Amino acid sequence: MKSFCIHGHFYQPPREDPFTGVISPEKGAGPFANFNEKINAECYRPNAELGNFEVMSFNLGPTLAAWLEGHDPSTYQRIIESDRRNKVAHGVGNALAQAYNHTILPLATRRDKETQILWGMADFRYRFGHQPLGMWLPEMAVDQETLEVLARQGIAFTILSPHQARGQLDGAGPYQVRLPRGREIAVFFRDESLSNRLAFDPELINSAKTFAENCLFPPSPPKLGGRGGKGLCLVATDGETFGHHHRGVERFLHDLLYEEAPRAGYEVTFLARYLQQHPLTAEVEIVNGTSWSCGHGVARWAEGCTCTQGDSEWKRHLRAALDRLAQEMDTLYQDEVERCGGDPWRLRNGYIQVVLGEIEGKAFLDQQAARKLSEEGEKRILTLLEAQYYRQAMYTSCGFFFEDLSRLEPRYIIAYAAKAIHLVKEATGISLEEGFKRDLRLAVSWITEQTGEDIYEEVVS
Repeated sequence: MKSFCIHGHFYQPPREDPFTGVISPEKGAGPFANFNEKINAECYRPNAELGNFEVMSFNLGPTLAAWLEGHDPSTYQRIIESDRRNKVAHGVGNALAQAYNHTILPLATRRDKETQILWGMADFRYRFGHQPLGMWLPEMAVDQETLEVLARQGIAFTILSPHQARGQLDGAGPYQVRLPRGREIAVFFRDESLSNRLAFDPELINSAKTFAENCLFPPSPPKLGGRGGKGLCLVATDGETFGHHHRGVERFLHDLLYEEAPRAGYEVTFLARYLQQHPLTAEVEIVNGTSWSCGHGVARWAEGCTCTQGDSEWKRHLRAALDRLAQEMDTLYQDEVERCGGDPWRLRNGYIQVVLGEIEGKAFLDQQAARKLSEEGEKRILTLLEAQYYRQAMYTSCGFFFEDLSRLEPRYIIAYAAKAIHLVKEATGISLEEGFKRDLRLAVSWITEQTGEDIYEEVVS
């Protein structure tokens, strides 16, 4: 039987001022105070109320999940319950985990890849109550090392686009990717054409009945993901498509998954269940350093590319400033933890338990430390661990996604860096501020002529 799956990538970056914990009013979000409130009203809440989360595959980004938990617990619980019902009914849930801070993983060090993946998995377990089988890669950005870390941590599958594989594909999969040390991971490939049309063509989503008749019945070339015949048709797009990017489309999604796709002869499924029922179809090789939203690989988040208008040279300089700051912070943190006989990176990977409130900081250190620490030593290490939390947040991908340095998104990641610098100084007495500001001077807005240093000064003032 033909199968149909829609995967929604539901995510928002952290918008809170790291010094106050408050989200400032955001221009363009009216009549709401900020975009989290606006998108929740237009998308997350109505989709949850309609039961759409129960019949689709989805990932709920950790920063969005935390906001929903605090600001709309009813919607949050509906989403969590959707996965629980599938877990009870089928033995597997329909939710996927996500790398914690939406970091572009091919641009991250291996240590940061491990932290992002382990933190994402821990956040998933905390919320959904079971181990994740799949993980969403931010921007579908992939390289072999990322897949190795996923497989090593027990992740069974992820989702990519056909252009991220070498050679021709015969349907959505699942495909096997062989990895070093005898490991492997399954990859599903979305129907790129249909996914993009669903996301960007408002005419296509006027009627679920018309969509099913026109888009699910016709056969498609194998490389597009297997419409027609047997196998899986997989659509994967931003979850915000369904109600925020296109108003009212949550009803289209409901009608399509509950009525029109089954009427067209499709079994509506989700990826963990499909993997449970179907063996891997063939082996495939992935193309390193690719993503779903940039034809230039991962250049959009590194040195810039023509996917955005204007002069994107600022991206190169902002990333260089963050990379140097991260290295300096890591050295101070590593030295401090090793002086106490601990493993700095195992400690950092486990710190997410403290962030989630599963354990108090002192108890966490007592559990992890090789020897008893003084009260002053405990405070120093916990402060440096908090600095590492913000040091991870400063690589949030949206800071590099758009066209200019003067937007809100780069300001957020500069603010996280500022908070990390403040915490390092509090713990060690060493200020990394001047070097970071010097590096930020080279990042210049082509619209306002502001430099990164100007933005930093505004953030800390």
